[in-house]
Amino acid sequence: MNRVPAALLAALLLGLSVAAPAQSAAPRRDKLLEDQILAHMTVLSSDEYQGREPGTDGEAKTLRYIGRQWFEAGLVSGTNDPSHEWFAPVTLISREPGASVAQFSRKGRLIALPPDQVLMLTSGKRSLVQGAPVLFLGKGQGSVPPRAELAGRVALLLDGGVEGNERQNALIAGGASAVLTVLDRDRSLASVAARRKRSGYALASEALGGDLEGFITRAGADRLLLTAGESVAKLEAAAARTDFAPRVLEISASLEATTRETTIRTHNVIGMIQGRRPEAGAVLFLSHWDHFGTCAEPPAEHLICNGAIDNASGVGALIEIARRLAKGPPPDRDIYFLATTGEELGLLGTEAFAEDPPLPLSSIVAGFNIDSIAIAPAGTPLGIVGKGMTRLDPQIVAVARAQRRKLSDSDAPNAYVRRQDGWALLEHDVPTVLVSTAYGDLPRLERFFDIDYHRPGDRVKPGIELGGAAEDVSFLVALGRWFGDVRRVPITVK
Repeated sequence: MNRVPAALLAALLLGLSVAAPAQSAAPRRDKLLEDQILAHMTVLSSDEYQGREPGTDGEAKTLRYIGRQWFEAGLVSGTNDPSHEWFAPVTLISREPGASVAQFSRKGRLIALPPDQVLMLTSGKRSLVQGAPVLFLGKGQGSVPPRAELAGRVALLLDGGVEGNERQNALIAGGASAVLTVLDRDRSLASVAARRKRSGYALASEALGGDLEGFITRAGADRLLLTAGESVAKLEAAAARTDFAPRVLEISASLEATTRETTIRTHNVIGMIQGRRPEAGAVLFLSHWDHFGTCAEPPAEHLICNGAIDNASGVGALIEIARRLAKGPPPDRDIYFLATTGEELGLLGTEAFAEDPPLPLSSIVAGFNIDSIAIAPAGTPLGIVGKGMTRLDPQIVAVARAQRRKLSDSDAPNAYVRRQDGWALLEHDVPTVLVSTAYGDLPRLERFFDIDYHRPGDRVKPGIELGGAAEDVSFLVALGRWFGDVRRVPITVK
């Protein structure tokens, strides 16, 4: 082999170093932390935990696991109730539609209508209207009629392809005894029944609703209206006129709906690191532990919704954040850790915490929710759900700068603000955000939503991405130390 002269070799190397394109250093990954998060996920999303459904043995296993991890990390109970130790009881009510009865008459004579043409629903135990006049309101858009016009009457609406129940809620709040919607467009009674006959959930402390809402097919409505010389087509034409005004039809209605209720006794788990100056307020970290239990039916091969990413990953992160903060110097402020139940049922565990908190909500200077974080690779910018909705943003920017972390400039993550536990706290004026790499790469997150989210496929799989999750934990630990320090964050920050 011919040897290259030293001077020529140096020149070649220098030329290569100048000509080679600059390479950015790969993100330094914390493999130990990734393995720790994975270990928690593997346990919590195993079949042994049965999908972590509230009120089941899977819940009991989950509660014991979280409580043991926090106890071993050096946390103390945060319930401030010695009788409950780590576990704050939450009582939920599951409600399923029961009986549905609809009878109509004109001038005292009953109008025969097949029962499968009308569906009546209520959120209360039982709602009943007898012999109420029917008031036609067109599509029910615009201002709500005066209470004197609605009181004691059944409001009849044209569906008109308008989704949602805002119109119905407004009319009932305005005094209508019930609302009956004619399915005159694409929606069918079967589709409405399928959607509304699923169980609804609420806190047991919530007052039972007295609303009465019904749906009638176009054919059923035509049969009903024919007795009064009307038809759906005539009502549609009248509603389209610029001078349309609500009018009472020569029809009265007796309507009834009931629900079946089941009580579910479940729990939040609350731990705490005691601060040196608890009068200065507190920092809160939270993540929901619950999922759906068995969510598929045979002949599907796998029946359990294990909830590995949603949200065993968040609980694993919450445990490791607590462990790392507990090992450090005592913070000025108390730091609370909340593992919530009932998130999948409507943010109910967080709502229960807010209704009966172990500390004044006004003393929480910052809340950080953690949900479905095992998504993005290391080096992904941090997205903020709740950006611009609290006074926390400048402080988060300061911590990101100190940690040399990049924050996403996009407000797109805010599209998800109502779908996570932080929203229940924001509604109680607790400044709460979700900061995660998962929301710094929305296309990747949305692929998860399309494929495995709330399905049996959300399991720990080979190659699951934990680089971003580990970075999330490190950043949230930094946020905990920052907001726990009264010199950095004054008591006045809300």
